[in-house]
Amino acid sequence: MNEEYQAQQIEEKVQKLWDEKSVFKAVENTSKEKFYCLAMFPYPSGRLHMGHVRNYSIGDVISRYQRMQGKNVLQPMGWDAFGLPAENAAMKNKVAPASWTYENVDYMRDQLKRLGFAYDWDREIATCKPEYYRWEQWLFTRLFNKGMAYKKTAGVNWCPNDQTVLANEQVIDGKCWRCDTSVERREISQWFMKITDYAQQLLDDLDQLDGWPEQVRTMQRNWIGRSTGVELSFEVDGEEPLTVYTTRADTLMGVTYVAVAAEHALAKKAARDNPELQAFIESCKTTSVAEADVATMEKKGMATGFKAIHPITGKEVPVWVANFVLIDYGSGAVMSVPAHDSRDYAFAKNYGLDIKQVIYPADGSDVTVESEAFTEKGVLKNSAEFDGLNSEQAVDAIAEKLASMDKGEKQINFRLRDWGVSRQRYWGTPIPIIHCDKCGTVAVPEDQLPVVLPEDIAYGEDVGSPIKKMPEFYETTCPECGGKAERETDTFDTFFESSWYYARFTCPDADSMLDERAKYWTPVDQYIGGIEHAVLHLLYARFFHKLMRDEGLLDSDEPFKNLLTQGMVLKDGSKMSKSKGNTVDPQQLIERYGADTVRLFILFAAPPEQSLEWHDEGVDGAARFLKRLWKLVANHVAAGTPIELNVDALNTEQKNLRRKLHETIAKVSDDIGRRHTFNTAIAAVMELINELVKFDDNSENGYAVRHEAIEAMVLMLSPIVPHITQQLWNELGHDDLVVEVNWPEYDESALVRDEIELVVQVNGKLRSKICVAASADKDSIEAAALADEKIMTNIEGKTVRKVIVVPGRLVNIVAN
Repeated sequence: MNEEYQAQQIEEKVQKLWDEKSVFKAVENTSKEKFYCLAMFPYPSGRLHMGHVRNYSIGDVISRYQRMQGKNVLQPMGWDAFGLPAENAAMKNKVAPASWTYENVDYMRDQLKRLGFAYDWDREIATCKPEYYRWEQWLFTRLFNKGMAYKKTAGVNWCPNDQTVLANEQVIDGKCWRCDTSVERREISQWFMKITDYAQQLLDDLDQLDGWPEQVRTMQRNWIGRSTGVELSFEVDGEEPLTVYTTRADTLMGVTYVAVAAEHALAKKAARDNPELQAFIESCKTTSVAEADVATMEKKGMATGFKAIHPITGKEVPVWVANFVLIDYGSGAVMSVPAHDSRDYAFAKNYGLDIKQVIYPADGSDVTVESEAFTEKGVLKNSAEFDGLNSEQAVDAIAEKLASMDKGEKQINFRLRDWGVSRQRYWGTPIPIIHCDKCGTVAVPEDQLPVVLPEDIAYGEDVGSPIKKMPEFYETTCPECGGKAERETDTFDTFFESSWYYARFTCPDADSMLDERAKYWTPVDQYIGGIEHAVLHLLYARFFHKLMRDEGLLDSDEPFKNLLTQGMVLKDGSKMSKSKGNTVDPQQLIERYGADTVRLFILFAAPPEQSLEWHDEGVDGAARFLKRLWKLVANHVAAGTPIELNVDALNTEQKNLRRKLHETIAKVSDDIGRRHTFNTAIAAVMELINELVKFDDNSENGYAVRHEAIEAMVLMLSPIVPHITQQLWNELGHDDLVVEVNWPEYDESALVRDEIELVVQVNGKLRSKICVAASADKDSIEAAALADEKIMTNIEGKTVRKVIVVPGRLVNIVAN
């Protein structure tokens, strides 16, 4: 065995072996328990970053460990290949997005292979390929014909930088989730998916996901936002009634104005002869109205001149246009109770509107609304027939009153809104719809799918989509009447592709969207990715899974059984990014240290869920550890061939080492298999190595104990550093593949201690330690403690009042 650890040569040799034997090719096998492990696939941006390395190293350890448990493992890889970065880069460099994307895919694939990840590359997919996206087009046409997909003109979030619509979930703090540009409001005709039809299912089925972080489930519950309230209407003279929804019907008698969104029909009508109001409405279009911003944004508005009629009192209240009212949440109108809502209070104070208190503390204490709103529930006053009721009673009573007047009723509402899937950019899946002047909107027939996106395109100076200027693409004939028609030139939101890719990995060569293999492999047993996708990708994927289930393509309710959300990789306390100039190129590290060193460091530096602080010393430390491991095995191999271990003939030191080994096996198995705390698993193996280095026993049985420990140690490290451990396994006399060896099992008999060490205290202070037989009773332990020389010195001249024995831990002698 070579005494020097040569990482590059070993890794090249081992990877070639894996390729020759097609080691990681997954085949359906109903005789074995399946395990589908998947890390969120990357956007082909050009090269891997350390976040990729961390994410995919975590998945690879889990996959390899489960394979060594005897399971049939699938771990695929592909490319989330459509999207704005490719298009923006293409415009900048005057190249087609397709060629830019495919070049990046080739480079990043080589990087992933160099890291030794155990992927079944035969299942590789790229979402920009027609053979992939044709099936989401197929599903969309079926959903369109069922009424689950529709087009309407609506107020949308518009990113002026990326020149496209954003879903509500893609607006973060009023800015575009991708480029951080302030979002505007526009009215555009676009396509929607009726995710709201699945709102209750999406909410209820979160209870199935006990393998998900509670934080993610809570985020989804809040985003779906189920509430029970009352829907009621305010009459407006000569106009359509204003319908509002409230969860605080107990405050209805305190309404002093009604507010509508800038896009509301009543607001537009009021602005016809009011230039000042028209200017205000226009200004609202350049202000973010994402729901998350409502609490912090400055509350602005203008009176419309219209009056609304209170549904119970019949009194008039003014109607205002307010920038904090969202047109796509509820009806675009809200009843405003400034005494009991902080937002309404700020608005009323700003514009001198009435504030009427109708809720008071239930304990009878005196609370006013002179300086702030009283938002708690309590007892009603100033509420006519409802005075004296508590808030819960008042909601029921007021709902019954409104229902009897045919002006309202109790209702369940959801915060979730339909998913806007249109994007006005080029590099995406064409929406398979044809527009005909005679027949209207028609789905592309199945035999004409896929609608292929032209890849050989050229950009002009403007940002607009090239296909909107290509009659050879959009000019077509209507499949129903045969007349002239035009194709839809909007493309799908790229989250469309990433919402079902996990299922296509199971059958990438299927001549249908999915086949029976998808039912074998799904749901994904372990999914790994960033928490930033909690209410974007993860919610959409859950929705898509239910759509495919209802089409008979799948037979499970949820796509991902277990979810691990890894933390970010930081440097100098900040997230690595090119703009900050603090990135670390994994390729350079691989070339210098080898892939195993990079993998070891990234897994040892922090638990997966926590952020990882990059430091170069940690990489050096990982490299030193692997050299130490190599040297330990080399010295062992050079010492000869072990005899068969004779467990019955072990002396105390040999038993202690073997106990340490099997304690380590138990811990590492739990750390990797259940807890996914790879850093503590590595630390446990390091402790075992320290014990092996200190173990100085050249007897035959001593060598056999050491051999057992070294072989088990190599197996335990193999999911983490698979190249060096494969070579070491061969050097230890084996000709099989480490990943196909069964995971070591701990021997419970080895954990039994003949002796145990106990702390001995005198009056609560540590004075000595004693070793006693593991089976020693209380009297024997007490006698041994009192006979210890150090204890005898400490209690000399004192009277022993009490001896307290805590089994397995300590003895405390009370003496004075």
